[in-house]
Order: sequence, then C-alpha cells, then structure tokens
Amino acid sequence: MEHKIIVAGIGPGAKEYVIPMAMQAINEAKVLVGGTRALNEFSHQGQKTFAIKADISAVMDFIKVELNDNDVVVMVSGDPGYYSLLSALRKNFPLENIKVIPGLSSMQTAFAKIALPWQEASLLSFHGRVPSDEDLKYYPGRIIGMLTDNKFNSNAIATYLIARGWDKNARAYICSRLSYPDEKIVSLSLDEAQTKACASHCVMIVEG
Repeated sequence: MEHKIIVAGIGPGAKEYVIPMAMQAINEAKVLVGGTRALNEFSHQGQKTFAIKADISAVMDFIKVELNDNDVVVMVSGDPGYYSLLSALRKNFPLENIKVIPGLSSMQTAFAKIALPWQEASLLSFHGRVPSDEDLKYYPGRIIGMLTDNKFNSNAIATYLIARGWDKNARAYICSRLSYPDEKIVSLSLDEAQTKACASHCVMIVEG
C-alpha cells in the first residue's frame, strides 16, 4: 500500500484552534473524510468527500478503495489520540500507513480555559460509557476531567459522583461550546451542579 491515511486532529471546533500542519493536509487533500460538520467547515470544491456516520465499516471500506489512488485525510475532532476514529483505523490498516497529526482536544482546551494544570488529573469519559467506581474514587485534591453525553450530562454526573463519596463542596467546571463565540464556562460546587447549568456533550472538570 503506497498511499497513507493522514489522521488530522481539528481541535475543539473553531478553525483558529487547528494547527497549521493539519490545516495544510486538509487543504491539499484530494480525498477528505470527516463528520458532516467538519466537511461543511473545511472541505472545498474538487475534493472527494465521505461523511463519517454510524456505519464505521462503510467508512473503512471507502478508505480502502480510495487508498489505491490517493492519500486519504481523515479529520477527527479534538486530538486523534483521545476517543477518536484512530482506534478503528489501527484495527483495519497497517500502522506504517497511518500518519497522525495531533490536535487540541476539548479536554486540553477546557483545562487551559480554567488555568488548571492537568498533569495529575484523571481523564475519563461518560460519553457512551460509564467509568468504574474505582476510577471515580474520591480523595481530597483529586482532579478528574470527563466527557459528557445526553444521558450523563453535567447534572447527572454531579449526582453520580456525590453518590460515590465525592465532597459536595468540590469545585466543578462545566465547559461547553469550547472555542466557539458562544463558549460557556460555569464554576460552581458539585452540589450546585446537580441542578444548575445543565450541559451535555461538554467537558466537566471536578477538583476535589
């Protein structure tokens, strides 16, 4: 296989947050794969495109065919190494044919927005999954960053953590629409987060 899959992280959303190397790969791509929003935002006339939807096997089949003639640029939100299509690509293609261009993850962006170092934080996800109770264990000073979804929104996660021993006075940050003009970051106690500032598909950071 001569051609490569170039997995480009496109950051949390706004174009200004895409690193130049990723933008160059996207602009020069003959074949571009990504979510519908990303394709509407980044694709241009003359590119062959394919939208990532629920059928991941269809995405893999499209890429396999296109690799016969061209490199394929796959856009993924945030950073490719953090809950993205990269895992599926690794299972379907030789590693030597995959090139990854990193991006700013929504998690990294959220920590930056609240000026909180994240080298000792636990990074978890409630997006389509539930962390184990062991992973959610509370101790004073612990920091966790979490991806949310519709079921486990910020209200539900606050209640879930308190039920598992988290201090009600722990500081919670609810970070939604990161990098967009309507970005919103709310800081409140974990107790208050049970009923206020509900947000889904966002980043929630809790500082014990």
